[in-house]
Amino acid sequence: MPIAPLRPARPVRSFVRREGRMTPAQRRALEDLWPVYGIDGGIALLEWEMVFGDLRPVTLEIGFGDGESLRAMAQEAPEAGFIGIDPHRPGAGRFLRDLAHDDIQNVRVIVGDAAEVIPKRVPPASLDRILVFFPDPWPKKRHHKRRLLSGAFLKELADRLKSGGSLQVATDWPEYGKEILAAIDQLPTLENTAGIGTFSPRPAWRPLTKYERRGLQLGHGVFDIAAQRRP
Repeated sequence: MPIAPLRPARPVRSFVRREGRMTPAQRRALEDLWPVYGIDGGIALLEWEMVFGDLRPVTLEIGFGDGESLRAMAQEAPEAGFIGIDPHRPGAGRFLRDLAHDDIQNVRVIVGDAAEVIPKRVPPASLDRILVFFPDPWPKKRHHKRRLLSGAFLKELADRLKSGGSLQVATDWPEYGKEILAAIDQLPTLENTAGIGTFSPRPAWRPLTKYERRGLQLGHGVFDIAAQRRP
């Protein structure tokens, strides 16, 4: 009996693609505004000077959702560059429309899986700051393998930070937060700025999003983690 060829292993996703129906406005925004704000797929390493037209500090946010926090930070720091990565096209379309409405020029958007995009396209030691706000905690034990911030992926993030660059994480799931803290403490390239195994105070610069406000009203805790790239 002939042996069936082995199929390549399917990658473990840290998200479920529940895009739903894209509205006409979101579709138009993607079509009309992608040349302004979008970074197309590819395999070549990105050059931030080419992306923004000059040399500037660059912040990367993973999973920008509706873009509320990224938009607020970009408005506060027009001299800096901001990159957002998110896999959901309808949300990206809405975000592009909001960027154009507010005339924000210092944001660029990648639609894709950060776990695939960052190792392939983000150059080592090129980012000043990486932000991951409220990643999916995948609370069921059998789904823990889907959690984005594994030790292996945190190493990838550390490798993309400049010396002294920062990683800022926020979660409302304490068990996941402790798992992230433990993984950071195992990496020789990252230092928890609050001390080993310790959550950080909420930084004043981190925007308070609708999601976070709703959680706080329901009595949910929010746990911040701050780490710095060692020289």
